[in-house]
Amino acid sequence: MKTVRAGGSSQRQLRVGEQVRHALAELLQRGEVSDDSLLGTVLSVSEVRMSPDLKIATAFVSPIGAGAPETVVEALNRHARFIRGRLSPGLRQMKFMPEIRFRLDTSFENFARIDRLLKSPDVARDLDKKDDEE
Repeated sequence: MKTVRAGGSSQRQLRVGEQVRHALAELLQRGEVSDDSLLGTVLSVSEVRMSPDLKIATAFVSPIGAGAPETVVEALNRHARFIRGRLSPGLRQMKFMPEIRFRLDTSFENFARIDRLLKSPDVARDLDKKDDEE
């Protein structure tokens, strides 16, 4: 029986995604991918989402210290086959090595935007009105 979480991912997808995230983070930390776009950039791999058949891994990365984050993500996608090959030894328990796709993680920007909205004078005024009504 397959357990599905509220987000739609099964327990197995979450477990494998976390294993791929750890292996990917170690590979990027060692600096095995050589590209001019990645020089001087620290990469944070915040999440890896696996497809239901575990053949596609979407890695969400946050480049720190990069001029154009989109350029870093493009460079990682250019080297995806190399990265996939370098991940194989660390993930040898998997039947198939997943295809790696890189996406820019915008969750931190969304959190900051929501935080700014919550601290805005308009929202604070509306919250004060609601408190007065109760």
